[in-house]
Amino acid sequence: MKYYNYDIVFAEIPAQTTLAINLADCPNRCPGCHSPWLQQQQGTELTTDTLSALIDYYHRAITCVCFMGGDNDHSAVVSLARFVAEKYEGLRRGWYSGCDELPADFPIGLFDYIKLGRYVQELGDLTQTGTNQRLYNILDGQMYPMTVAKGAK
Repeated sequence: MKYYNYDIVFAEIPAQTTLAINLADCPNRCPGCHSPWLQQQQGTELTTDTLSALIDYYHRAITCVCFMGGDNDHSAVVSLARFVAEKYEGLRRGWYSGCDELPADFPIGLFDYIKLGRYVQELGDLTQTGTNQRLYNILDGQMYPMTVAKGAK
């Protein structure tokens, strides 16, 4: 799995300072995608060594690591989340997926946050009240919807 870039962000996961890692080779091809360059197979291989280097560098600034994409290889996202859970106790883990549903037998307990839903331009992103996308908080293996946009369900 390759990543295109990363950034420290404050809006993707509420109340968290997040190392957001943008994963390449998105298979969804959503019309109006805000990051069409992530549809290409380009970037740097995201290994556990690379991930460790990023987390170790930013460890004092972040409370969460979020994998932005990865729908082309769910098992790699799971592997990386498992690595973070085992090596960095207390560091929260998130996954932004463009899929409308989780893959069968997906281990949601490895994550603290999961965003599901294709980007539908007419409905907007998580900040829009009519969006189809949903952000969930994972507690005790259960998915609980989070209110991101006023009126979002």
